[in-house]
Amino acid sequence: MMEESKLTRFQRRYLMDCVKRGDALPLQCHPTSSKEPAPAAPAFSPPVCQPRLSAKPHLRPAKVCQAGDAYTREKFKPRARRDLEKEKQRLQNILATGKDVVEQKVKQMLVQTKEEETPEPDRFEELVNEVQERREFLAEMEALGQGKKYQRIVLTEISQKMREMEIMDKKRSEEMREIMMKDFPGGNKCNPHD
Repeated sequence: MMEESKLTRFQRRYLMDCVKRGDALPLQCHPTSSKEPAPAAPAFSPPVCQPRLSAKPHLRPAKVCQAGDAYTREKFKPRARRDLEKEKQRLQNILATGKDVVEQKVKQMLVQTKEEETPEPDRFEELVNEVQERREFLAEMEALGQGKKYQRIVLTEISQKMREMEIMDKKRSEEMREIMMKDFPGGNKCNPHD
């Protein structure tokens, strides 16, 4: 490997001496200099603007690692995993009735809450939103220069939605009129055709 790396004899001899002594190999080996490399700085002192010589990560000594909190273990803190009283009650129910009553109650509660959470959407509001979406779509297409292509289709859909809204509005007003008539049966009657 030394022959392939084209090291000088001095460099080879220097590397062999380092290996025999058991020292770490130097990061740089000057081709003709016989001067010894400067001793390494202590591990605890901060480096003084030294250029990074290698891409190898800097390894900390074992004493530094052991002095920190890296080797301390967290103490085990047991926690109750389940409520034993509830488990006893559940087992009694299973032995007495053959069924798990608690699970059925939980399932019923989940079904009831799901039904309560989903209110019926108002069709009139849906129609208003659909008309608004179609208007926005038509405006975007006009901005892109494609307005003529979609204008008839979108305007037809909008008119259909508006017609449906008018029918719903008439039904609602008639229902409200009937409710008002029930609340005030003998009072002022108004003629819906006046």
